[in-house]
Amino acid sequence: MVVYGINACSHDASISVIENGEVLFAAHSERYSKIKNDWHLSDEIVKAAMEYGKPDAIGYYEKPWLKKTRVSLFGGHSSPYFAVKEFFPNSKIVNFKHHYSHACAGYYTSKFDDAAIVVLDAIGEFETTSIWVGSGEKIRKVYSKKYPFSFGLFYSAFTEYIGLKPNEEEYIMMGMAAYGDPEIYFSQVDSLFPSINEQTELFHYGVNGFSVIPTEDNKFHIAAAVQAVYEKRLIEFMIFAKKKTGKENLVFMGGCALNCSANTKLFDIYNQIWIMPNPGDAGSSLGAAAAIYGQHLNWNGPYLGENIGNKYPVDSVFKELVEKKIAAVANGRAEYGPRALGNRSILADPRDASCKDLVNTVKEREMFRPFAPVIMEEHASEWFEIENPSPYMQYAVKCKKPELIPSVVHKDGTSRVQTVNTRQNPGLYELLKKWKEYSGVPILLNTSLNIKGQPLLNDSKDVQKWNSLHSLVKICI
Repeated sequence: MVVYGINACSHDASISVIENGEVLFAAHSERYSKIKNDWHLSDEIVKAAMEYGKPDAIGYYEKPWLKKTRVSLFGGHSSPYFAVKEFFPNSKIVNFKHHYSHACAGYYTSKFDDAAIVVLDAIGEFETTSIWVGSGEKIRKVYSKKYPFSFGLFYSAFTEYIGLKPNEEEYIMMGMAAYGDPEIYFSQVDSLFPSINEQTELFHYGVNGFSVIPTEDNKFHIAAAVQAVYEKRLIEFMIFAKKKTGKENLVFMGGCALNCSANTKLFDIYNQIWIMPNPGDAGSSLGAAAAIYGQHLNWNGPYLGENIGNKYPVDSVFKELVEKKIAAVANGRAEYGPRALGNRSILADPRDASCKDLVNTVKEREMFRPFAPVIMEEHASEWFEIENPSPYMQYAVKCKKPELIPSVVHKDGTSRVQTVNTRQNPGLYELLKKWKEYSGVPILLNTSLNIKGQPLLNDSKDVQKWNSLHSLVKICI
């Protein structure tokens, strides 16, 4: 049976296709429409999904009328649900609750058959915080908290407060935190976001009760305080979730699971952690499909989108790196998730500190923005304080040799590491192996193949357009 999952009518629309437990296709609408964080489906992405078979069943990631009720009561945004039905006029669509879709996306792609599942985001229909137990093939909710309490709204409100775009640029504020002093505004921020058993500020309409002017210097101190408070509350909540469930394994989902600086601290609480590489709303299309299937999926990795064929261009990328210190690659299937993991990537020499500024210039980003290292898995512990594989850039850890790879070490001495083995991405691994033989370093700088504010490149037409417009870096296919 071919099952579709759909997320639409809110930010980060997406479609996933599964059949008998195999994930055949999963992609973001923005990659086809070229509209960043596109809310809507399009003819192009629906056509791409249809190549894997017409749907026998369709799951939708939330309850649209329940969400509409919340929006009418408290405000917010939503788009007409009938727009989704127009693409599938003869199909019945089954609606699942927002947090349940998150939970299914995480648990059914994990290797666990016994785990705590925590979902933290801005807001679903009414729920903002939930704890579930996954046992065998069953998922059961054991705790939830509703609006206005919200980890996600707290973080997004401060994202907007310092002049960034909420629901999109939270990761920039996370990066800014390393440049600030968290103690300067910690007590003020902490008082606005107390523990789950206390009254919280209403963050849906911005930050109230905080009067610090976000000057250029203060923005970094505010970001540092917000990150510190978020981490404090996250640890408290995850300890609570462990006591509530009695589980040693954790599945963490929702947009908050993208905060890699905080995620690292969760290993002090849980033995094993699974964060699906697309834990935000776009990943819930796979969750809605999994909810219909009701069993663990055969998860083989995030390379599930548009396919640009050909063999991985190891030699041509290596040549560009040696000659120019920077290269780009668009090959194979696009990543399902917000982070480029080698198939839609800009790569650079991590040994040269100037490469950080060069790549930020190419991407038209702020110069303080950090970059991630991609490393051969077997060498990860030699270079970073890391004990587990990290194939999806979900954890920020201390670098042991920052002076040797300055372009991939952040201001606080950490790096958001991506580990690679031969099964995960054989072409990228072969490139890293060749680079190590040349440079002595089994690491490259890896960042997404896009310009700030634009989606990742998706197909051959995008590659042709890029190569015609950008002279600093060539895309190898």
